[in-house]
Amino acid sequence: MKRLWSTITCLTFITFFACKKEIKEEQPNIIVFMVDDMGWQDTSVPFWDKETPFNKLYQTPSMERLAAEGMKFTQAYATPVCTPTRVSLISGMNAARHRVTNWTLRRDRYMVKPPKGLSMPKWNLNGAQPTDSISNAVHITPLPQILKDNGYKTIHVGKAHFGAIGTPGADPTTLGFEVNIAGHAAGAPGSYYGLKNYENTRRNEKIWDVPGLEKYHGKDIFLTEALTQEAILAMDTSINEKKPFYLYMAHYAVHTPIQGDPRFEQKYLDQGLLPVEAKYASMVEGMDKSLGDLMDHLDKKGIADNTVIMFMSDNGGLSAVARGGEKHTHNKPLSSGKGSVHEGGIREPMLVKWPSVTKGNTSTNAKVIIEDFFPTILEMARIQNSKTVQKIDGQSFTNILKGGKETDSDRALFWHYPNNWGPTGPGIGATSTIRKGDWKLIYYHLDQSFELFNIKNDIGESKNLKEDESEVLKNLAKELGKYLRKVDAQMPTLTETGKKVPWPDFNL
Repeated sequence: MKRLWSTITCLTFITFFACKKEIKEEQPNIIVFMVDDMGWQDTSVPFWDKETPFNKLYQTPSMERLAAEGMKFTQAYATPVCTPTRVSLISGMNAARHRVTNWTLRRDRYMVKPPKGLSMPKWNLNGAQPTDSISNAVHITPLPQILKDNGYKTIHVGKAHFGAIGTPGADPTTLGFEVNIAGHAAGAPGSYYGLKNYENTRRNEKIWDVPGLEKYHGKDIFLTEALTQEAILAMDTSINEKKPFYLYMAHYAVHTPIQGDPRFEQKYLDQGLLPVEAKYASMVEGMDKSLGDLMDHLDKKGIADNTVIMFMSDNGGLSAVARGGEKHTHNKPLSSGKGSVHEGGIREPMLVKWPSVTKGNTSTNAKVIIEDFFPTILEMARIQNSKTVQKIDGQSFTNILKGGKETDSDRALFWHYPNNWGPTGPGIGATSTIRKGDWKLIYYHLDQSFELFNIKNDIGESKNLKEDESEVLKNLAKELGKYLRKVDAQMPTLTETGKKVPWPDFNL
C-alpha cells in the first residue's frame, strides 16, 4: 500500500509538472492593432517627456488603458508612407531591401509622377507576393503564413494594401491569412459610411469601394465599428475551434477621406475645433473605441491574460494636405508629417501588452522600427527556426518587453525613399536617412544636400548641424552609403545628366 501511494504521488507530481509545462508553452493569441496615418500626437497618451496641447485635445481612453497594462515605446518608427510599412511588417525586411518604397495600387503602373529633375528607379510597385512569378514585386515568406503553418488561425480585418490590383498579393489570403475581411489592393476607403455602402462618391472609380461588408450596406454604421464587429466574430470562431489566433486589426481610419464619426463629432465641434479637425478627432476616438471593444471582449471571453496586443501606426499623421489650420504643424513638437522623413512622418505611437511578461505602466526609449515586429511576433508565438525566402532585417525586441535593455544600443536605423509622394514640405522628397544614437542624417537625392539633427536636443529638427558637426556627418554618410550598397538599394536618375544619384558618401 505504501509503495502504491508512492507511485500515485509520483505520477501526480509528474502530471502536475507536465501540465504546468504545457500551460507555460501555450501559444498566446496575438493582436496587431494597426492604425492608418495616426500621428505620434493624435492621442491623450503622451509619448514625449511632457503632456502637450494635442494630448489634451484627443480623447483615447482605451489607449490610456493599454498603456497602463503594458509598455509604451517613445521612439518607435515606421516608414513615411503606408505600403512600405505594411510590407516590412509581413516580411521583416527594410524598405531599402524589399524595394516596395512607395504606395501601390495599379499593376505595373506608377501612381505618382517623378519630380522635376529626377527619374524614379523601377521599384517594386506591384508590392509583396507569395510567388516569384510577378515582375516588379518582392517574393516573400509572409509572417501570417508562418503563423498559420504553426497552428494559428490568421485573421485579416480592414486595410491590406500589400500588393497591386490583379496580383496575388492584393488578396490577403494568398499571404497566409485564413480569413480576410474587407482587405484588398486599395489603401483608402471609398467612404466610412454604411449608408453610402462604403463606396467611393468622390471619383468615378470603384477600386476604392470597401469589399465584403454588404451586410452593413444601407445601415447607419461607421466603417470602424463594422470592422470591429467583424473582428470580434472572427475571434469567436477561433476560440470555438480552440486555436490560438493572430488578428491583424488594420483600420482604414484615420486615413482620408476625413469623414466625421457621428458618435463623437459633435463634441469636438462644441469645443470650437475647425470642422475638418472635429471630424478627424472623432475618427481618432472611434478608432480608440474599437481598441477598447476588443479588450472588453477578451476580458469577457476570459482570454485577456493570454493575448498579446501590439498597437502601431503605419506612418506619421497627415499634415501636408487635407487638414485644417497650418500645414506641417499637426504633429508638433515633431516636424512635418506623413510623407516626410522628419520625425513627424516616421515616429509612431506604439504600445505593447504581453501579459505575465511586460510590466504595466512602463515606458522605454529604445529605438525600434517596423521590420522588428516580424521576429518579435515569431518569438512571442514560440516559433523557432522558421525558414523564409527573404533575408530578415528586423531585430526582436522581446528582451525590452521583458524589462531588459536594447540588444544593440548602437544600432543604426535606415529609411530609403527614392520616390515622389506628391506634396511638398520639410523632409518630403526622394531621400535616404540614417538614425544612430541621438543623430539623424537625411540625404536629399535631387540636389545631394544633407540635413543633420541631434534628435535628443532638437526633437523638432529646427537646427541643421551639417556645418557645425562635419565629422559626424561624414561618419553617418559613410555608414548610410555602405548600408545602401549592401542591400542593393535603388537610386533615382538625374534627368539632366542621365546618371544615377551618387551614394551619400560619394564626395566625402
